[in-house]
Amino acid sequence: MMELGYLNQGQPSRGTTPLVTLPLLLSTLVFFSTFTHAFSSSVFPELNPIKPRHSRLLRSAVQRETPTSQLSELWSPLESQGWKPYVESNKPTLPEKSEGYIQVFLDGGLNQQKMGICDAVAVAKILNATLVIPYLELNPVWRDSSSFMDIFDVDHFIDVLKDDISIVKELPKEFAWSTREYYGLAIRETRIKAAPVHASAYWYLENVLPVLQSYGIAAISPFSHRLSFDNLPVDIQHLRCKVNFQALTFVSHIRTLGDALISRLRYPQGSAEEMGFNYLQEVTGAGARKNAGKFVVLHLRFDKDMAAHSACDFGGGKAEKLALAKYRQVIWQGRVLNSQFTDEELRSQGRCPMTPEEVGLLLAAMGFDNSTRLYLASHKVYGGEARISTLRELFPRMEDKKSLASSEERSEIKGKASLLAALDYYVGLHSDIFISASPGNMHNALVGHRTYLNLKTIRPNMALMGQLFLNKTIEWSEFQDAVVEGHQNRQGEPRLRKPKQSIYTYPAPDCMCQA
Repeated sequence: MMELGYLNQGQPSRGTTPLVTLPLLLSTLVFFSTFTHAFSSSVFPELNPIKPRHSRLLRSAVQRETPTSQLSELWSPLESQGWKPYVESNKPTLPEKSEGYIQVFLDGGLNQQKMGICDAVAVAKILNATLVIPYLELNPVWRDSSSFMDIFDVDHFIDVLKDDISIVKELPKEFAWSTREYYGLAIRETRIKAAPVHASAYWYLENVLPVLQSYGIAAISPFSHRLSFDNLPVDIQHLRCKVNFQALTFVSHIRTLGDALISRLRYPQGSAEEMGFNYLQEVTGAGARKNAGKFVVLHLRFDKDMAAHSACDFGGGKAEKLALAKYRQVIWQGRVLNSQFTDEELRSQGRCPMTPEEVGLLLAAMGFDNSTRLYLASHKVYGGEARISTLRELFPRMEDKKSLASSEERSEIKGKASLLAALDYYVGLHSDIFISASPGNMHNALVGHRTYLNLKTIRPNMALMGQLFLNKTIEWSEFQDAVVEGHQNRQGEPRLRKPKQSIYTYPAPDCMCQA
């Protein structure tokens, strides 16, 4: 820190107070003022005013009028695509003898953990092993310590899969030593640490089965993405689908609160605080009401990680660019290849996440008017309310967890990222239309689940939108026509899974059959 000069340019004698020259004092104050402003601007760019990047389009979008016929078409359910969920023709049989206990330790967020759980069941089936309810690692980003039983209905999970594999909630006493802490202290013979990404069924039979047979237990960590999507027996693929779409349901208080939010979106009432705490009665009574409204769930996915990793410019000025560059360097240490491209190149390739303003313009161009009920499913948005203000201007009836549920109702999930994400997932699954601003785990999981259920889901054409937003002279009518045309076949139609693609994002044909 800068030292203050003394009037006599020497060390002050004991018991005297140093005197500071007025010019030096003023210059010092200016320095600290500038430093403080620069620091707050770079670390907290949301403090800076964020101006709309597409003012011309925004002015036209605010004044838009959508014909009734277009609105009716927008809200109409997705027509049958000739696919339906696969239904087992024969009851599965449980192996007579278990080879031992399988433990898995899962990291990542909610949707990454869901995929890991599905894969863990499949691996247990491949090995004729008993699965221990998966252990969810403490999330290093959100600091969420929620367990499997905090998020998922464990009894339902075990019951749905009881004829496929054996599942236990905890290990018997003779294996009680096999804990996360035990494996963190030293190399252990019962831990499989070298499972390759997208390992085959054969790899597990060759490398994990011998450990099971020798010790009666095997712990696989890390486990995320440790089972191939290809070249697996059909019954194993079907089992993964069964876990994802049938066995994994959220705990009852998530489902009940989710139903209450859905009811309030369909039947608008008073404020969240006025609605009180008895939302179970409210949901029960909602079934008797008529004229249910429709709503869209928008997953913004515009947090600081996403913004920094993309290496794109989001209009926050030099302070924001500097903050994101510093964050990118600290977190990824130069491993973000996107930063080698210009902003124009990244946008034209569809590699820039859409801002709340841009996804609002996309929805407005597709025909959603300012009476649309919009539910915002997101964690903290980078840039705060200033970044969301233009979206709110386009859709004044926008809601989220805080506006729809009282603080009492949210008390069980407050500060728990996995439970907050679970609530958003539940509401998103039951919405009339779902749209995610950028691809990611939540997007992939919900796109797959809604495809499985034949529900309307808008997949933004990122390359098209990037190119349209680069055109600073485009008129609203031209922009609107291009958006509508570019999204005609991106509203939930099943896309057949290609090799190496996720079975959970592309459920056809592994989880579905042609009607």
